[in-house]
Amino acid sequence: MLGHAPSAAQLTSGIAPGAHPAIGHGWQLWRQPLEFLESLSAIGDLVEIRLGPQPAFVPCHPEIVWRILTNDSVYDKGGPVMDRLRDFVGNGLGTSTHQDHRRQRRLIQPAFHPALIESYAAVMEDEISTLTRDWKDGQEIDVFPQLYGFALRTVTRTLFSTTVDAETIEVVRRSFDTVFNGSFLRMLTPPTLRRIPTPANRRFQTAVKNLLGTVDRMIEGHRKEATDSGGILPILLGSGSGPDGQEMSNAEIRDHLITMLLGGGDTTAAALAWALHLLSTHPEAERRLQEEVDQVLGGRPAEWKDLPQLTFTSRVLTETLRLYPPGWLLTRTTTQEVELAGRHLPPGTAILFSPVTVQRRPDLFPDPHAFDPDRWLPEYASGLPRGAFVAFGGGARKCIGDTYGMAETVLALATIASRWSLSPVSGVQIRPSRLSVSLHPEHLPLRLHARR
Repeated sequence: MLGHAPSAAQLTSGIAPGAHPAIGHGWQLWRQPLEFLESLSAIGDLVEIRLGPQPAFVPCHPEIVWRILTNDSVYDKGGPVMDRLRDFVGNGLGTSTHQDHRRQRRLIQPAFHPALIESYAAVMEDEISTLTRDWKDGQEIDVFPQLYGFALRTVTRTLFSTTVDAETIEVVRRSFDTVFNGSFLRMLTPPTLRRIPTPANRRFQTAVKNLLGTVDRMIEGHRKEATDSGGILPILLGSGSGPDGQEMSNAEIRDHLITMLLGGGDTTAAALAWALHLLSTHPEAERRLQEEVDQVLGGRPAEWKDLPQLTFTSRVLTETLRLYPPGWLLTRTTTQEVELAGRHLPPGTAILFSPVTVQRRPDLFPDPHAFDPDRWLPEYASGLPRGAFVAFGGGARKCIGDTYGMAETVLALATIASRWSLSPVSGVQIRPSRLSVSLHPEHLPLRLHARR
């Protein structure tokens, strides 16, 4: 059963202890990022931390979180994390400022029309079958890389109307992994040091170059085909897509595609990987999931028409996103003087936002570390305040692919559960990849067991 949020009139602020002179709270964020962020709500509803020498404010109350997410003209995209993301994502939909975002969203929104998402389901179903085709009873698999390949193939086929080979998939995966795993440390590093040709900086620049080059080749290949087969890429390539009715440049299109590859690849795979991990360690939840898919599917793969009946499957994924939100750390910047929880923040103040700070609050979610899909039964979830669950963000900048992502993950999880059970591999500690932009397991081996 869900608890109740504190009254907005009682909002408090505080300062996190333990900052180091040079790196601020970077050590805590590197060592135990989720635990550190989760602990801040006990200090106040708005908590000041340090990112290197720079102060940043972390909202830990759903009322403040919702205010920030739904007013992006005042709390605009910016700050250390966003600035580093722009090093390789550019000015895509996820990183663009308020000034550009509305036009970009209007341009891309048609590709996420419900009727089109339903048409994408056939590709999702096909790629799920490809994912599990070579699985064998008793086999041990490293879950995240396999799920990442599935998600990336799906997003390129559905949204870009392009099929990519295994080599391209691996280049994109390695590039994202290198770039993301270095992004937080680069956030704390002064610009002059980021330009020094250290091994880490060279790896970062090589990964960015490989990623940009791969996406450029996808764009050029589609230009040569000159076909309108649906998805985002044909929309972006169409005349009148850009400002003042001009065609968008390859660089502008590339920024949007990289954003979609990130959202449709890494984050989708992360959510599925954590769901399989949680099910492998919670046999009662796995049993209930299998009962549902057996009744609904009868041994066949999941299809779009089955989604309304896969209610427990959906709750499993929602609870997974509560515990392990893939977009776990973002920053925004105030564009004018504001007051939050009694603190006056000048223009240019960095706001560090993490769903973890509200989604693991014990007053909102009793026993917050417990994996309990029934938290999301309507009679309980309806009592949640706005801003208590923000894995997809909120307001005008809510994830444009939330419906797409939930459909894909529900279909994948249901199909896998109808045919396979997965168990943990003993002696392996499962933990999030440290300081990656996306919260995914660092290493998640699971053993397959074919269901008879």
